[in-house]
Amino acid sequence: MPEADEHTTDAPNSTLTPPEDNTEERVEVSQNAPRDDDDPGIPATLPVLPVRDSVAFPGTVMPLTVNREKPKKVLDLALASDKLIGVFAQRSEDTEDPELNDLYRIGTACRILKMLKMPDGTETIIVHGLARVGIEEITQDTPYLTARVHHRVDSEDSSVELQALMHNVRHAADRVMELSPNIPEEAKMVIDNITTPGGMADFLAANLSLSLVYRQELLETFDVSDRLRKVYAALSSQLEVLELSQQLRDQVRDRMDKSQREYYLREQMKAIQSELGQSDARQQEVERLRKQVEDAKLSEQAAEAANREIDRMVALPQASPEYSVALDYVEWLTSLPWANATEDNLDLQRAERILNTDHYGLTKIKQRILESLAVRKLNPNGKASILCFAGPPGVGKTSLGRSIARALGREFIRMSLGGVRDEAEIRGHRRTYVGAMPGRIVQEIRKCGANNPVFMLDEVDKLGNDFRGDPSSALLEVLDPQQNNTFTDHYLDVAFDLSQVFFIATANYMEMVPPALRDRMEVIYLSSYTQREKLEIARHYLVPRQLVETGLSADRITFTSDALNAIINGYTREAGVRELERQVGAVCRALAARVVRGEIESRRVTPHLVEELLGPVEYVSEIAAREGLPGVVTGLAYTTAGGEILFIEASRMPGGGNLALTGQIGDVMRESAHAAYSLIRSRARNYRIPNRAIFEFDLHVHIPAGAVPKDGPSAGVAMATAMVSAMKEKPVDPLTAMTGEITLRGAVLPVGGIKEKVLAAHRAGIRRIFLPMHNVKDLHEIPQEVLDDLQIVPVKTLDDVLAGAFKMTPQSKPARVTGPRRSKKQTAARKKKTPSRGKAPPRKKTKRRKSGAVSKKPIKKAAKKKPAKKKK
Repeated sequence: MPEADEHTTDAPNSTLTPPEDNTEERVEVSQNAPRDDDDPGIPATLPVLPVRDSVAFPGTVMPLTVNREKPKKVLDLALASDKLIGVFAQRSEDTEDPELNDLYRIGTACRILKMLKMPDGTETIIVHGLARVGIEEITQDTPYLTARVHHRVDSEDSSVELQALMHNVRHAADRVMELSPNIPEEAKMVIDNITTPGGMADFLAANLSLSLVYRQELLETFDVSDRLRKVYAALSSQLEVLELSQQLRDQVRDRMDKSQREYYLREQMKAIQSELGQSDARQQEVERLRKQVEDAKLSEQAAEAANREIDRMVALPQASPEYSVALDYVEWLTSLPWANATEDNLDLQRAERILNTDHYGLTKIKQRILESLAVRKLNPNGKASILCFAGPPGVGKTSLGRSIARALGREFIRMSLGGVRDEAEIRGHRRTYVGAMPGRIVQEIRKCGANNPVFMLDEVDKLGNDFRGDPSSALLEVLDPQQNNTFTDHYLDVAFDLSQVFFIATANYMEMVPPALRDRMEVIYLSSYTQREKLEIARHYLVPRQLVETGLSADRITFTSDALNAIINGYTREAGVRELERQVGAVCRALAARVVRGEIESRRVTPHLVEELLGPVEYVSEIAAREGLPGVVTGLAYTTAGGEILFIEASRMPGGGNLALTGQIGDVMRESAHAAYSLIRSRARNYRIPNRAIFEFDLHVHIPAGAVPKDGPSAGVAMATAMVSAMKEKPVDPLTAMTGEITLRGAVLPVGGIKEKVLAAHRAGIRRIFLPMHNVKDLHEIPQEVLDDLQIVPVKTLDDVLAGAFKMTPQSKPARVTGPRRSKKQTAARKKKTPSRGKAPPRKKTKRRKSGAVSKKPIKKAAKKKPAKKKK
């Protein structure tokens, strides 16, 4: 019941509720109270009755409850006179004594039809709206409000548009009443009896459940057609909600009917099976699960969780979603290998033989693996360390894991972590989520069927993180031997022992691995292969494998060492052997095509045939083709793909001693260049660099391959040498490479990746390398055949580098520093001016002044006296 004084809250806009319990009373009064729109008899001054959360409309009957003193005095005055009051809505519900600004200026003049006094002291009145009135001014505020008002009556003009609106509104109202079960049938009769558009709009606005602001907006809409449109919009919104609700009710009813029907049929089936002596299928499933729990040899915690879920399944109907969730959970628990383990083969001679058969070289890694086997043989219950193979792509990290599994006689699992960004990939989802599953570690162990496999976590340096979590943090528990015996997956929610799993991680670049994760692993570095190692790998592994894959016979197709060297040097440029295997496969496929066509039966692959099948040579040694140029120095770099050579170019131009750096270099490399430039400027006299070369010229240092980001301090020595070479216009030996960090004192500090850098220099044809003195200890890892081809020069300072960098090796081809090339016409003209034979014309001598300046005027020679002629 709308109240004038108590706080009530209307339903949200466009949300309609059925009429209140007094609908019949309101309809009856509305029918018996005719509207005299032509002469409503509204006086110029009316007592004002403020109401809360309610709006009165003309032509409607509504109850109001009054409990404040001023409104009660208004009622006493109205009942004592003509029973007319002005009902105006308050803007705020909290105002107890409203003034003009607290009321809406448009209200309704109403006649009091009936008043009831309640036991609690409140008064309830039933009013009938007569016409819209507007407040012009407040004429009295004590003891109650009175105001001067003017009234407005709707126009009775009719049009086709109004008739169409009336039809649509009436049809929508009928449809709403059909879908609303609590609306009496008399309401439809009232709507059918309303003939005026304004009366229709006001009646529906008063009975629809709208917000106070929207009702006041309808009251203040004087144009009848606009008012009908707004009412029609509210009816349409209500109709849409009711139709959707009806649709949902129908669906729920259908489901309930179906569930009840299935329940009855299921009960009948149980009764029939009981009469036939057959057990229930559900009971059979529960018994099967209990037997699986007993046979799986679960841990105490896991068995308790499984039995608890089975007990829940007994109480749940099979059609319930919780039943299938519990069933899947028990299936996962019982399918894990809690006690299933493969027996290790700890024969060291057999393991060494398998490792040597599968891989060439890798002595250090094989030795470390055999040591692990020996420790496990002496202490079977000991906790093995986590290994991490780090090295460039294609050096055999993943295949080495397979060989370890074969040597131990264990199952092998490979899990690629490249691009994994969700922590749930490692630890699984909680069962509260729809479609939840365990993490990939539990899934892979379930697939292999043993709790002690060789588990390879491939590309651990490619892990990412985002809003879904950090997978690298989730791996901390997995790769910690002190914690992984109680690894808890989010889905299982019970501890699973991973201490018997032999975890091996692989990475290309250890700098990308988080420090906490790297601290839990023993890192073993796999370096690039040398020329000899690639040749042996191709001869013993790659060629036989490709011959088998292409269906060729090893007796008919043979590769010479020269052919394999031609493929290695001319068609590959890598640290590993993947591209080498692809090129060998390309040669084998081309030969297979010729064999099928009947062109050949057997063939010996030579370098000439390799070039015929693979095309022109793709890689030519840049070092061998280069000549020594001023400002060009060969540096060494270490990347995720192994070592590489890096050409550093420096050029000078007229300017003011500025330094420009290009080539997409990072901040560390940029700082190294500035440090090298400052060192050279401070020691210009020691390096015999004229001041003019520093202060009158700008220096531009560029590192080619501008699209590739470069950073690090190891190019400091090479950049300093290139700057000195450009300033002195003196070339550096092109077969010389260098690496090392430079300081402002001129000291050369040690750097990393020495083995990869030296091997890259050897592949590129370098013959001399300047290394920091403290990196000499790293040379023991480099094969001796590589060191035999190189001249390693340890250096402590930049002075040591500059003392030997400009000395040419016997294989070097120093370039002549010449000017621009002359055209044929310029050469011919020069020959005409310069005599080709005899002495060149003498240069004119210049007079030297006492001050040391040289005069441009030529010195005049004293004329020689001619000898006198002898008389005959």
